[in-house]
Amino acid sequence: MSKGFDYSKWDNIELSDDESDCHPNIEKESWFRMKHRSRVEREEKEEADKKQIKEKMKSDDLRYKELELVLKRIAAGEGTEDDELEDVDGMKHEAEQILSRKAELQAKLDNYEKHKKWNVDNLSHVVEEKTIINSANPNKEFNSDGYALPAESEVVTTTHQKEKTSAPAPNANANANAKANTPPPAPPSATSTSSTKKSDASASVAVTEPKAGPAPVGPVSESQAAYSYSDFVSKYESLLEKFETMEGMETIKNFLIVNGSVMLQEHASSYLLLACLEFEMNGERKKMERCARNSQVLTNITELAKSLKKHPGNVIQPFFYRVAEDQYEKGFQEGVDIFVARIIKRAVEKKKEMEAEEQETEEVDLSSLPVEDRLGPGGLDPVEVFESLPKVLQEAFESRDIPALRKALESIPPAEAAMHMKRCEDSGLWNAA
Repeated sequence: MSKGFDYSKWDNIELSDDESDCHPNIEKESWFRMKHRSRVEREEKEEADKKQIKEKMKSDDLRYKELELVLKRIAAGEGTEDDELEDVDGMKHEAEQILSRKAELQAKLDNYEKHKKWNVDNLSHVVEEKTIINSANPNKEFNSDGYALPAESEVVTTTHQKEKTSAPAPNANANANAKANTPPPAPPSATSTSSTKKSDASASVAVTEPKAGPAPVGPVSESQAAYSYSDFVSKYESLLEKFETMEGMETIKNFLIVNGSVMLQEHASSYLLLACLEFEMNGERKKMERCARNSQVLTNITELAKSLKKHPGNVIQPFFYRVAEDQYEKGFQEGVDIFVARIIKRAVEKKKEMEAEEQETEEVDLSSLPVEDRLGPGGLDPVEVFESLPKVLQEAFESRDIPALRKALESIPPAEAAMHMKRCEDSGLWNAA
């Protein structure tokens, strides 16, 4: 029958925070600190004594081996002249004394080990250590600013980027000479602000065909790699509109728990910012204030996620637990008030900018200008060139419609199409750069 494990070594465990021997008139924390300090000093003294004992034993071992070697040479008759002068009996007696002293020292070490008091510092030690680093990117589902990223299934190639597009011609000759570019968009009207959310985000986007032109060249940002703002709004507009004027923090929390993967994306924050501006410009102050509060909820959640380096969906509950406390609720409301004040200020500035832009971009009758003032880069008069264009090309230019312009160019002979587009470039009606 095998011998069981000996657990007696655990019978002598020393606890610095043991209260059993603490006098009621002594402050407990001071008693614990004193016991801990006494233990540390005792252990340091014991370790120093052990170290001294081991050094003596090591020195005795060297001397004993030296004596043993000399005695063996003398006994074998191989001793040197110096060996013959040695006192053999004295050497044997010294060797016996070394063995006796060594046994005493070893017994002292054994006694130290037998009566060793175990505590939190010496109960165990590290035998093996290993660190495993996950090779996967921990920020795969959220960016460095704390915003959630769309799922891989939602990632699409955006077609709403500013890029140069060549207008197709009927054949190779026309294509070599007739280059088309997107006409500038019409300026926004100062009297209409109901489409601020979408128009502000895509005002610089011209009419393009998804299949036309090569893929965009150059670095692509994280948001562009996912999809554009307009794609996001088109897909989730109903959710965004529902959230923008939602009331009650509990309602908002439950809504975000279900729809956090959408609402905690960066485009959602952009949408709410524009929605706040739209409500204020349209005189809907109450809606603006609710939207501003909800926008700040998203901002605070993403900021918390950024500081914790976690997905924003994982900090929804912690944020609402924190904001329920009076001190944090007060700080949150102060942030909302500052944001509302900025929206009000920006709405006033935006109206002034739109009015000034409308005045500056009013259409000018080119025929009223002197001929020398309206000549294009190639020295041609745009009024004369426009009037010389076929009717189909005139209509395409007036509509600023790229597909209509392509269709018009295909309807006339290639040489004539190239000639008209060259004259348009020289007169400034078309910018082929």
